[in-house]
Amino acid sequence: MTKQTIPAAPPCTLFLFGANGDLVKRLLMPALYNLSRDGLLDRNLRIVGVDHNPASAEEFAERLHAFMLERDKGGEGSAKCLDEKLWARLAKRLDYQTGDFLDPATYQALAKRIDKTSHGNAIFYLATSPRFFPEVAQRLGQAGLLDESGGGFRRVVVEKPFGTDLASAEALNACLLKVMGERQIYRIDHYLGKETVQNILVSRFSNGLFESFWNNHYIDHVQITAAETVGVETRGAFYDSTGALRDMVPNHLFQLLAMVAMEPPAAFGADAVRGEKAKVVGAIRPWSAKMALKNSVRGQYSTGKQGRKQLPGYRQESNVAPDSQTETYVALKVMIDNWRWAGVPFYLRTGKRMSVRDTEIAICFKPAPYAQFRESELERPKPNYLKIQIQPNEGMWFDLQAKRPGPELVMENVELGFAYKDFFKMTPATGYETLIYDCLTGDQTLFQRADNIENGWRAVQPFLDAWAQDGEVHQYPAGEDGPDAGNELLTRDKREWHRLG
Repeated sequence: MTKQTIPAAPPCTLFLFGANGDLVKRLLMPALYNLSRDGLLDRNLRIVGVDHNPASAEEFAERLHAFMLERDKGGEGSAKCLDEKLWARLAKRLDYQTGDFLDPATYQALAKRIDKTSHGNAIFYLATSPRFFPEVAQRLGQAGLLDESGGGFRRVVVEKPFGTDLASAEALNACLLKVMGERQIYRIDHYLGKETVQNILVSRFSNGLFESFWNNHYIDHVQITAAETVGVETRGAFYDSTGALRDMVPNHLFQLLAMVAMEPPAAFGADAVRGEKAKVVGAIRPWSAKMALKNSVRGQYSTGKQGRKQLPGYRQESNVAPDSQTETYVALKVMIDNWRWAGVPFYLRTGKRMSVRDTEIAICFKPAPYAQFRESELERPKPNYLKIQIQPNEGMWFDLQAKRPGPELVMENVELGFAYKDFFKMTPATGYETLIYDCLTGDQTLFQRADNIENGWRAVQPFLDAWAQDGEVHQYPAGEDGPDAGNELLTRDKREWHRLG
């Protein structure tokens, strides 16, 4: 097999706003380290941390180095051993700019740094609190830092959450588009950096077998699950004002839904792919308030166990209101009103403190049209599933029924498929590597466009509106897979959740 050579990204000055935050040290710097290790960063790339805390470039680099070492010991998915020579090479690229995000002087200082470069390329990564997104964008525009007339590119990366409802998402989009063009905006969703997520498109559209049955003639329903074993940890204050729906559904889960449900794009270019994704999310049926309540379940974890370990309830977590009604679990039923998916329900669920960590898409096929096996347990065979697991065990599997060897007609479920780790050498990664590289090279395929963001919130808004008026929050013990009401959402349709893990 010939080794694929990927060219290094063009030179650039990468400004990390919120340089002292968790996102930079836990995900962005390890991703940049991995890109540097793989030779994908130009030697003239400079990484400049921007934050209000005074620090020198050396102090900034030392702080990140200490975290990388600590992270290495903890085994959070980083390289097994930090290579000090590689780190030293990356550390030479690091610099720091002390400055307030609301102070024009900060932006003048950034402009001077860009002017000193021969290329004039700059990326502004907003790894800040969401409240700063419009402020920073506005000041970048006022300072002329988004003007590309000088020849270099200027791009802005925006982290989630991208708004808290439809109105705020539209307002944020309007604010960004006032100071720059859509092709300069990179709305990042780290789920799209995962290899298995990208593989959904490749598997669907490069294998004729899949596309022939990828429709309502053969598919009964689709399940998309993002289950976590962790609680809210140190994010209590943020989470209590956000909840599982806002945190996961209009971004992560809808992106997975779009990958599964979109029509084949005319080409694998950014505009074509993002256009099809926006169309399918825009085709999600907007429920009435009554139907939104009927087709949604909210849950909140209470005290429970994970093995022998006692776990606190959500209301006992730090910075959470003792009478909080914020959901830590949500299950939804959505319908896509188009030709391919008419009549096929999509069931979405996500929750914290569940029994296992598992992000997967389970596509359930319709039963065989005729049951030849009367008067046996095969009279009503179990449904066939195509399972796409995104984490922790990345891969794809078909669930099939086979006869167990022996004189009796007894069926057994067998799995056909592959795990990524069995076929490919998986280098340690955070999921941000591909996204940062694409941003440096100007490829927007894996980034969300304004209309996709707004369509996602448009589909979610009926649930938010209905819950504001009514809707019970069901308790479920920590360590279990959500409340009973979450199961009933499918039971009433004579279906059941695919077993996790």
